[in-house]
Amino acid sequence: MQKIKDYFQSLLLWELLKGLRLTGRYLFKRKITVQYPEEKTPQSYRFRGLHALRRYPNGEERCIACKLCEAVCPAVAITIESEERDDGTRRTTRYDIDLTKCIFCGFCEESCPVDSIVETRIYEYHGEKRGDLLMTKQKLLEVGDMAEDQIAEDRAREAMYR
Repeated sequence: MQKIKDYFQSLLLWELLKGLRLTGRYLFKRKITVQYPEEKTPQSYRFRGLHALRRYPNGEERCIACKLCEAVCPAVAITIESEERDDGTRRTTRYDIDLTKCIFCGFCEESCPVDSIVETRIYEYHGEKRGDLLMTKQKLLEVGDMAEDQIAEDRAREAMYR
């Protein structure tokens, strides 16, 4: 009996009719498509995008070259070289992040004792060559200077929920 039923359903294209019914159900409903470049969806303040190095209000970079972020990075995407300054403090001479290796896990941000390396909400970046995605210390500081207001706002909001 089941074989006969299956045969008549295949003749009547029953699965096709079920699919068309489902399509028709949503045909006249309000669409929720976002027109991306013009409209942007809201982001969480915890979004992890492009990396940035922050500075103190006096303009000095925050990184103390402790190399915790380099040690904790599971993708081995961070390279740091440092030297001691005249006043006895250490600062970085080289701070590179290879974005082709980075998995944007946020461990570097969590391990930093002085809140120097952060991940911003910037997600619209690209590289045409592999070298374009190698973030040097200078590029990271520029991104940090550009996004400092947003970073400070996100840090304040995060502290409010802790």
